[in-house]
Amino acid sequence: MSGVATPGLRALGVAVDVYKKVFTQPALSPPHPVRHRGFDLDVVVESVRPEAADVVGVTLRRPGGAPLPTWRPGSHLDVFLPSGRQRQYSLCGDPRDRHHYRLAVRRIADGDGGSLEMHALRAGDPLRIRGPRNAFPFIETAPSYLFVAAGIGITPLLPMAWTAGARGRLVYLGRSRETMPFLAEVPPGTDIRPDDETGTPDLPALLATAAPGAAVYVCGPPPVLDLAQRTLFTLNPTASLHTELFSARPVVDGRAFDITLARSGRTVRVGSTETALDAIRRVRPEVVFSCRQGFCGTCKTRVLAGEVEHRDLLLTGDERTDHLLTCVSRSTGGALTLDL
Repeated sequence: MSGVATPGLRALGVAVDVYKKVFTQPALSPPHPVRHRGFDLDVVVESVRPEAADVVGVTLRRPGGAPLPTWRPGSHLDVFLPSGRQRQYSLCGDPRDRHHYRLAVRRIADGDGGSLEMHALRAGDPLRIRGPRNAFPFIETAPSYLFVAAGIGITPLLPMAWTAGARGRLVYLGRSRETMPFLAEVPPGTDIRPDDETGTPDLPALLATAAPGAAVYVCGPPPVLDLAQRTLFTLNPTASLHTELFSARPVVDGRAFDITLARSGRTVRVGSTETALDAIRRVRPEVVFSCRQGFCGTCKTRVLAGEVEHRDLLLTGDERTDHLLTCVSRSTGGALTLDL
């Protein structure tokens, strides 16, 4: 076999080099500012239909049938529920459909009630939404893609996999086919791996199938994302990793501290393994929150005294001088006083 590269191979090599310089420094995708499109809108529930065990698909439209704001794969909506709760859900329909938004929601019986409210919606119910917003953007210029969806993590990756076309490969993990939504809608060639049929997935082996320079998108629970971050770059140093969580990460390297709520004068203790938000909710259960991951800004609170260790993906430098997101950020060690 000749050692001289063909023009096609040389072109591919150039494309990979350009992609690496632009998108993989560092190779782990950096925190993305939330990209806004659209605005607050009143919508109507067009349909609620079962998509898998404990999963419903909720389709929304404008009351008069007017077009909805455009969106790109990876986008989500803020949904304002009848109770006043605000929650985020990934858009998982067709970006070309300007008249419908589709969301998928897994029912969490022991959660905070947001998913139960979504499951209780019926056709004709009014809702208010904000967005679309995108903190998990799809990079369209990668030479190839590997998508790994775990459970409800399929929702942002399904539009990405269809957009990637022949350059992408989707691996879909789940407990059983009965728990995996949208099996009938995945692209041809999708590698479907229910645990009860194929056993516990070997994630490093799956990641090793990514081509050099590939953009690897992983969405699912924290253990899946953590394993991907620990192993991908050893297996494929030229790849880039892009992730999104569907549940809050556990607190890491936390220290206990006190929070004083200035308006009532009450002081609560924040444990080393709990969030400030969880501690505050023990005495102020009505306090507002949503994503629990530090990107939506719903729980932004003014800091009146104390030094903050910021762990969010949203606040600007100026905002960090006197605000924090209680769902992820903490004290640097001393007490905090908050405008609550």
